[in-house]
Amino acid sequence: MTDWSESTRAAPIALRRESLRSRAMDRDSFIRQLDWVLVAAVSVLCVLGCALVWAAAKPQGLGSSYLKKDVLNILIGGSLAAVAALVDYRTLRAYTPVLYAASLFGLLVVLTPLGSTINGAHSWIRLGGGFEVQPSEFAKIAVVLGIAMLLAEKREGRSEPTRNDILLCFGLAAVPVLLILAQPDVGSVMVFMITIFGMLALSGIPGRWVGGMLGLAVVGALFVVHAHLLHQYQLARFQALSQHNTSVAAQTFKFNQKQAGIAIGNGGLFGQGLGHGTQTNGQFVPEQQTDFVFSVAGEELGLFGAGLIVVLSGVVLWRALRIARYARDQFGTMVGVGIVCWFAFQTFENIGMNLGIMPITGLPLPFVSYGGTSMFASMIAIGLLQNVRVRSNR
Repeated sequence: MTDWSESTRAAPIALRRESLRSRAMDRDSFIRQLDWVLVAAVSVLCVLGCALVWAAAKPQGLGSSYLKKDVLNILIGGSLAAVAALVDYRTLRAYTPVLYAASLFGLLVVLTPLGSTINGAHSWIRLGGGFEVQPSEFAKIAVVLGIAMLLAEKREGRSEPTRNDILLCFGLAAVPVLLILAQPDVGSVMVFMITIFGMLALSGIPGRWVGGMLGLAVVGALFVVHAHLLHQYQLARFQALSQHNTSVAAQTFKFNQKQAGIAIGNGGLFGQGLGHGTQTNGQFVPEQQTDFVFSVAGEELGLFGAGLIVVLSGVVLWRALRIARYARDQFGTMVGVGIVCWFAFQTFENIGMNLGIMPITGLPLPFVSYGGTSMFASMIAIGLLQNVRVRSNR
């Protein structure tokens, strides 16, 4: 009697499990609709990042500590990506003004006594327990969503943005850019400017607006320099690219980039082995686990490992562009374009400053550099891309 009752109770459970499995494998299921190439590329970049962060922090005796924190950041970031993927992006569009306001609030809090300075930028809020957040990273997501929302609006049957749409985009972006410039975080400002320019340029605006934006960017850069709005150390980062500048500050940053170049050159084809890089273990390169993590890859994993990071980053951009191209609506397309511009410039800038062809700005290498807020924001962006892909295929 007991055996029969237990078997009858177990039967419905087995049927439910079988039903869940069949729904998960269905061609139209959420799981099957995900871009698994994108998932794989991001996952491998994260694994490589963990290994490189451990190797970079090992000479300080902090390898295990940094590795545990990096794994935790990836797990939290993955959870945030799942949430961003599950909530329909068309519903999320309605809450974009709330997200934008929340990002501005975070940027304002940074400028109060609650904010803290790390590496010369007053861009952080300490939460205690060794955790900090950088609101400018989340502001990137809010601005991408905000501009995508404005560019997706159709006015009077027009397929391209109107002049008012473009001016609204400038106004929406100007507030967070000015707040970030006040921190000052020039690297993040550069990401914002490139992202905004890319989204507007690819939205179908007339060519005269594209030329006008380029001219405005040049005039704005000259004004910032001549009005002495940059700190001396920030100006020195750009001056370090010149071979003829002999100022002490510029030579210091030039020395840092030279050490990173030596590390990359030491790696050869397959590297000196993870944890065995002479430049890395000697701590000749500053901020090895964040800004200059690519130099660790070049020295310890060689051309093969560093090249793999470049290829995988290219795969991420390719899949993101593909998602943007096949999005069902203009909002989804613009979200994809904004994320591509953000990732493309930040990746190029980080690798470029390791190679000495771009100024040192403190921008992390997406999914590879150590940093919680950067990882969270990047993972949310991946979740949004998956969101657009899944809804576009249904």
